[in-house]
Amino acid sequence: MASSPSDHLSSLAVHDTGADDREENKMTVEHPQVDPFLASFVAISPIPSKAEQQSIGKVLVISETCKTTYWGSLLSTHLPSDKRLESTVDPGYIISLIRGLLPPRDCGSGGLPGRDEPSAAEEGGDPWEDGGCVLWDLAASKCHAEFMVKNLVLEVLSSILPVSKSVRVTEICLGIIANLACHGSLNDAVASTNGLVDAIVDQLFLDDSACLTEVCWILSLGLQSSASNSWVGALQHEHIAERVIWILGNTLNYQLLEKSLELLLAIIESQDGGPVLLPLLIKLGLENHFVRLLTSELSKIQEERSFDGECLSLHLKSAFRRCQTAPYSQVISSNEELIQLVCSVVKLRDKVEVATSSIMAIVIVANVLPDDPNLTCELSLDLLFLHGLLDTFPLIDDDFQARNALWSVLEKLLVHVQGSDMGSSILQQYALALLEKLDLIMADLDNHPLEDSIEDKPQHASNTSASSLRRVVSLFDWWISERLGLIKDVVKDDGIDVGKVNRFMQYCQKFIG
Repeated sequence: MASSPSDHLSSLAVHDTGADDREENKMTVEHPQVDPFLASFVAISPIPSKAEQQSIGKVLVISETCKTTYWGSLLSTHLPSDKRLESTVDPGYIISLIRGLLPPRDCGSGGLPGRDEPSAAEEGGDPWEDGGCVLWDLAASKCHAEFMVKNLVLEVLSSILPVSKSVRVTEICLGIIANLACHGSLNDAVASTNGLVDAIVDQLFLDDSACLTEVCWILSLGLQSSASNSWVGALQHEHIAERVIWILGNTLNYQLLEKSLELLLAIIESQDGGPVLLPLLIKLGLENHFVRLLTSELSKIQEERSFDGECLSLHLKSAFRRCQTAPYSQVISSNEELIQLVCSVVKLRDKVEVATSSIMAIVIVANVLPDDPNLTCELSLDLLFLHGLLDTFPLIDDDFQARNALWSVLEKLLVHVQGSDMGSSILQQYALALLEKLDLIMADLDNHPLEDSIEDKPQHASNTSASSLRRVVSLFDWWISERLGLIKDVVKDDGIDVGKVNRFMQYCQKFIG
């Protein structure tokens, strides 16, 4: 998704350059290359005066092709997707904007515009910044982006970044590059521009969150591209990796935190970057920072403070990816503090706000349990975890991996409590918990009636739910046969419906045979 430096006005006014001044407020567009939609969209307002033009920071573009003057934001993204007016931006104007990025030849590096001077804003804005922001927006369009790259915008930006002394100038340059890199076909062009990769990586040492957000985004896109080797080579130095971890562990800006987590995910998932960069990050203490961040996010939820659900989800997703990455899965499973935090996510009560995170946490637990019998024993005694697990049934929907993980965890807990000498008390508590959630379990089974016949689903998925159901039926069977007297004694006081249990057991037969 492309970024945007500002919210621009979308109103446009158009008039024929040959029209009489008295007819200025009228609009006639007859040229065949002008979309008819333009007429209906912009024939409502006159061209602003020069003072008005300066006050709202817009530009006047003369298209030699259409012989028509266009006034407006030049942003096709403000129009309906099927009516985008990319023809409103004259190619010559884009070229002039690219040239405008460079300082005058006699100014040297100190002549770069965009300095953060209050007087510039008071005098109607900085022309360099205005032009840079227009290019930033135009780069979101693939058509414009390709034209910009063909006209050497990357070479221009590469010459500016190393000498820029203004964070605003740097942010705009990085924003343009990020939008260009969003178009997969242009990622190679970014990586192949002489000196640009190193110049971008060097910006990691800035202390401006807006610039760092753009850098993390560019790096993520680069690591996912066919030119990922160029980015891995620039990132594989220890001081660079330390800086990435420092940003991840110290930023208070949620947007930067989100982008730095996305960068971590891109590193893990990169075929070229993972084997090189992940060991280095772990060696430098990635897991300690990760635990601290996850602790902070959970404390916000538990204390009912404002939190970012997307960041929590990204935390857990990156942990899951590391679980799947040999040989680093052991680093995750052996980190007891991290696993306890993941289990705490499963136990959160408000499932709607943390739905994605709860699902991801269950998937992580399912991956860790086979190698950690002590954790299985511990969780089998944690009834809050059991309730949190069962409450997640409505959230998994058609996520086969999540559904399989949930049934797998439930089966392992039931196997442990039924196979160990834990006494009848814990078995009865399990039966009561399952009885309370029978409607959720049955709803899940109703939504997957043809599970075994789905060809594109792994066979173990259906096997897991079936074997888990057998354990549930076995538990209820024991409960009814061994504790029938107790059930009859409390049916009036506690509202336990033995008939419902029997109906459920009969219902399960069509799933377990």
